[in-house]
Amino acid sequence: MADPVSDELAGAVAIVTGAAGGVGRATVQLLTARGARVVAEDLNPAVGELEGENVAALCGDVAEPDTAGRAVALASERFGALDIVVNNAGRFLLKPTVETTDGDWDELLRVNVRGAFLHCREALPALSEHGDGRIVNVASISGTIGLPGQTAYCTTKGAIVQLTRQLAIEHAPRVRVNAVAPGAIDTGFTDEALAGVPDREDRLASIAAAHPLGRLARAEEIAEVIAFLASPRSSIITGAILMADGGFTAQ
Repeated sequence: MADPVSDELAGAVAIVTGAAGGVGRATVQLLTARGARVVAEDLNPAVGELEGENVAALCGDVAEPDTAGRAVALASERFGALDIVVNNAGRFLLKPTVETTDGDWDELLRVNVRGAFLHCREALPALSEHGDGRIVNVASISGTIGLPGQTAYCTTKGAIVQLTRQLAIEHAPRVRVNAVAPGAIDTGFTDEALAGVPDREDRLASIAAAHPLGRLARAEEIAEVIAFLASPRSSIITGAILMADGGFTAQ
């Protein structure tokens, strides 16, 4: 059966940060499948694997202003426009508050919050220009509820939630700004988060069981939500935090 939305992003140009990871890579692949051209950005040189006719790969630190500037410039130079920004890059930390170091705190804020802010600030003039710009931020259930051992991470994702709402109000009606808030996702991000945790498989099983749907999300499922928020189908939605958490926060 043909994909009914296969061409809905035809002509659109997007930036996706954290593009070498599970959700980022799936998002790049889905956006391009639906007609978009994408600047795929990541600190990991593996982002170069995504380079192609409709994908321009950019290796850089998301939290550096120069990287945000280069991403916006590359979108214009390679594809002639900028319509969508997906702020997906992020890091996780599982540590109790009293064990969280100054460096831990600063680094998480730097990557998760500063990186998103810089890319929004740099992209907003171009996104506003044609009156139909879209920003999709990747937040988390951790930005809407408290979770043990996630003080720094919860704080950064809470900041993304509020940044989303603020930008939505400040830049309506020319730019729509929304966020997706996933629960646990079956990607390398989760593997990294549980590195060194005793009884890792049991921990994964318990995390899955904590979601009413009884499983972790797949990267492709989160990419689908991102693509929806970046598409004309979500034209009345702005300032929303769309929970994609298998029912976790509904309990």
